[in-house]
Amino acid sequence: MTVKNKNIENFYPLSPMQQGILYHSLAAPKSGNYFEQFSWTLQGKLNIPAFHRAWHYVVERHSILRTCFVWEGLKEPVQVVHGQVTLPWQEYNWQHLSPDEQQQKLEVFLESDRSGGFELTQPPLMRFTLVQLSDTSYNFIWSHHHLLLDGWSVALIFKEVLACYKAFSNGEDVYLEPIRSYRDYIVWLQQQNLSEAETFWQQALKGFTAPTQLWTDQKARKSLTPEDDYTQQKIQLSAVTTAALQSVAQQHQLTLNTLVQGAWALLLSRYSGQEDVVFGAVGSGRPATLAKAESMVGLFINTLPIRVKISSEEFLLPWLQKIQTQLVEARQYEYSPLVKVQGWSEVPKGLALFDNIVVFENYPVDASVQQRDVNFKIEDFSSFERTNYPITLTVIPGEKLSLQIACDDSDRFDTITRILGHLQTLLEGMVTNPQQRLSELPLLTEVEQHQLLHEWNNTQTEYPQDRCIHELFEAQVERTPDVIAVVFEDQQLTYGELNQRANQLAHYLRSLGVKPEVLVGICVERSLYMIIGLLAILKAGGAYIPLDPSYPKERLEFILEDTQAPVLLTQASLVAALPQQNAQVVCLDINWHLIAQQRQDNLFCQLTTDNLAYTIYTSGSTGKPKGVQIPHIALSNFFFAMQQSPGITKEDTLLAVTTYSFDIAALELFLPIIVGSRLVITSREVTWDGTQLSAMLTDSQATVMQATPATWQLLLAAGWDGNYQLKILCGGEALPGHLANQLRQRCHSLWNMYGPTETTIWSAASLVETVNNTVLISHPIANTQLYILDQYHQLVPVGIPGELHIGGEGLARGYFHRPDLTAEKFIPHPFSEQPSARLYKTGDLARYLPNGDIEYISRIDNQVKIRGFRIETGEIEATLTQYPTIKEAVVVVREDMSGDKQLVAYVVSEQELTLKISELRSFLRDKIPDYMIPAAFVSMKALPLTPNGKVDRQSLPIPDNLRPQLETTYIKPQNDLETSIAMVWQKTLKIEKVGINDNFFELGGHSLLIVQVHSQLREIFQKDLLILDLFRYPTISSLAEFINLANSKQSSNSYQTDVRTQQLQEGKTRMKQFLKVSKRVK
Repeated sequence: MTVKNKNIENFYPLSPMQQGILYHSLAAPKSGNYFEQFSWTLQGKLNIPAFHRAWHYVVERHSILRTCFVWEGLKEPVQVVHGQVTLPWQEYNWQHLSPDEQQQKLEVFLESDRSGGFELTQPPLMRFTLVQLSDTSYNFIWSHHHLLLDGWSVALIFKEVLACYKAFSNGEDVYLEPIRSYRDYIVWLQQQNLSEAETFWQQALKGFTAPTQLWTDQKARKSLTPEDDYTQQKIQLSAVTTAALQSVAQQHQLTLNTLVQGAWALLLSRYSGQEDVVFGAVGSGRPATLAKAESMVGLFINTLPIRVKISSEEFLLPWLQKIQTQLVEARQYEYSPLVKVQGWSEVPKGLALFDNIVVFENYPVDASVQQRDVNFKIEDFSSFERTNYPITLTVIPGEKLSLQIACDDSDRFDTITRILGHLQTLLEGMVTNPQQRLSELPLLTEVEQHQLLHEWNNTQTEYPQDRCIHELFEAQVERTPDVIAVVFEDQQLTYGELNQRANQLAHYLRSLGVKPEVLVGICVERSLYMIIGLLAILKAGGAYIPLDPSYPKERLEFILEDTQAPVLLTQASLVAALPQQNAQVVCLDINWHLIAQQRQDNLFCQLTTDNLAYTIYTSGSTGKPKGVQIPHIALSNFFFAMQQSPGITKEDTLLAVTTYSFDIAALELFLPIIVGSRLVITSREVTWDGTQLSAMLTDSQATVMQATPATWQLLLAAGWDGNYQLKILCGGEALPGHLANQLRQRCHSLWNMYGPTETTIWSAASLVETVNNTVLISHPIANTQLYILDQYHQLVPVGIPGELHIGGEGLARGYFHRPDLTAEKFIPHPFSEQPSARLYKTGDLARYLPNGDIEYISRIDNQVKIRGFRIETGEIEATLTQYPTIKEAVVVVREDMSGDKQLVAYVVSEQELTLKISELRSFLRDKIPDYMIPAAFVSMKALPLTPNGKVDRQSLPIPDNLRPQLETTYIKPQNDLETSIAMVWQKTLKIEKVGINDNFFELGGHSLLIVQVHSQLREIFQKDLLILDLFRYPTISSLAEFINLANSKQSSNSYQTDVRTQQLQEGKTRMKQFLKVSKRVK
């Protein structure tokens, strides 16, 4: 740059902070980011000429206030100091307006002033407005760009202005201390050793690979720039709490800043579920080695990462002291450019190191204006300032500590209100007991605790605690002995006949030694024998072990060996396939002539509801199944709850389709016969054939059917039209939103059922009325509690993921012969007054919604980490099923030949068409981050299922090629234009070879580099190229095509306008996506 303007006094490089602010100001010029606006009411006889002169004097005194910024045609931006500037000063008289009208007009003016922004190349980057409200009342507004000043400097400016005003009002000369120019600070910065800083930050951030996410839903931003897409909330701690915090800090040689940063780190940890968190903190940046730095005016602050590790067993005070030591060490390297620190870290390119910052205002602006020796009083101080970060926590010390959160998404107002409440609770917890462990610090407010513990778990209900299932059945037999109870194909039994046959078998089993707590295996085909056998075992006092004949022989052998069941009920046709075992085998078909000789009356048994009803084996993480033991009392409570909701009456017919080795089959088999309904049992062949099952639904005139989502999908695929008399119960795994919508249109009512085997079939039943992609878990059933807890077994706030825990009457006794696993999964109930009360750890990741509903996210063991990113495969699956032609999807992690982990999606399409992967990728890219998009897609006709009707992930085929599909290959530039662009990219990115389809940002491009590329390309092509254009066209080929199109004279003006408008929108979308992960500097 050649300096020809005689008014230019000096020019020099930008500080790292200025570089970052300049980038974000250019990238989002209408966002209002880094526009600083201060407003006061001045009460008294203001000497306006003296006031104006004071400001003019201070602007002349400080070079930074006469500075502008130039970047066009330059390798690096520079700041240019002008010798003289005209002070933009406006005065208005609103005395004729009423106070309300004045306030309304002021608000309109302030918003208009903000939307006007600043032309960064034209100094001064500030303006002043004085509004007279009455003879002795004024409103004063000072607006400036954050590129010029930090908060400390603003306070210094005010002190000087007031000192000048006092002198000029009294006709005196001004005496101010000599100052150093901001340029001296820039020179000092250039003398610092970045290699030492690099070593420090690499060590400080070693092993940290993924940013800490405060938002767990990671929804897409609504827009980039509108001012209404922004919100803030503020609270003040009481004077007592503030004094207590200061006392704790002084007693233990800590600063108030350390206490607040410690509380923020804990909050981030609790919200994110991570024990290693990073957030940004704004430091003063005024080096002790630079003389008179404290009195210099300019932008000295810098935003740098603070890394905090949280161990649940660590004590609070030593942990805080460790943080303070870390902060002191980091101060030596406050000069480090954040963009460099980001590059030195192990966080992947394209991701921000942090997306939230803490600003501690240790020199509040409003305190600097409380001068008592001027002829006016300053009141009603207010300010407006915005950063480019999604979350900014501002801490203002005083008699009452002030905490303010600014957020770039107005939809999160309630969320940041809760965050402030949690931050206050943590700080209060620190002063209440500074000697406690980190895991013991409370997070929730008392109101939230009461809501989560009591309001949303108010399920206490009376139920028949002294009646077992078979006794409830016997009572129904007395009421309707001649009514048909059960139907299988062309066979049927009345209630009286079913009871008689079950009694005969029960007497026979009693003669074989079956009594309370004795396990009896049952391995029969779906038939009348199945329900007779189950009832008989219960009547004899025993507990049944369901064994599906289709199970692998090895699995059956393990269960029989593990339980050592003394009796096994089966059929002659199955005996040959059974493994060797020591049980007494009773074949219900060929041995029935012996059984039929037994008495037909009900048995008397010393059985209580505390005794075991069944032991059912489920898959175990070790590969060996585990036996879940369910007592009668849990079943009694469950069936009582189910009678109320979803509800079943004697008028209903229930079609039973689930294998009885799956615990949910107990609802299908027992619930109808204890209320007088009709039970229709399907054969195995029918349950696996959608066409036959559809016909059976019609022929049986079923009004209730329960099945897994996979079975309902099977029905729909077979062309089932629905039944408007049918009550659908769907559970066993998450109900996809698209499937729920299809079912709701084909039935009387749809119920989403949730609950693990260990808490007796279902723990929550939700009537599905509206669906927005996700089907929710509603409130718990009778005498059941649902809690979402963090890793410290503390309640999590609304919206924050945690592990779902279940308490209440439905809990299993534990795992058979597995006391270790029982102790691990069934933990002491932290919120119960009963010493023996327990909670079951479901392993399900979930979060509360504001209305008390629960959103299931995924299995915790489906959480994966790939290339440093924490990923929930359930979220990807849910997004895939939103694609128009995909009806089912499963995502798993595979390793390629080199050991690299890749996401692979298995999809079932509604149409027998080849999926267009490019279109599917584009669809996903609009909804989830790039790192969550699968590397490979496998189209399947159907997903493999387990006997229980769940997706069998172990049977999914391994794809032939795990390389990311559609990965760009190198294509060299094809013409001079593409070659010119490529040379600029290669030089800027320091890459030897760049292909025309390579993405600038995927190659490592970031905020400062894009400014350099922009300047170089404008100089080469002499075109009005915008930074936004580089977001719009992030590849060489697309950018070259755009430049050619703009140069073409063949296209009509209207066509160009339409194309430009469309591309502008696409560019804004790209920019939003990039900025979302590129929040680098305040």
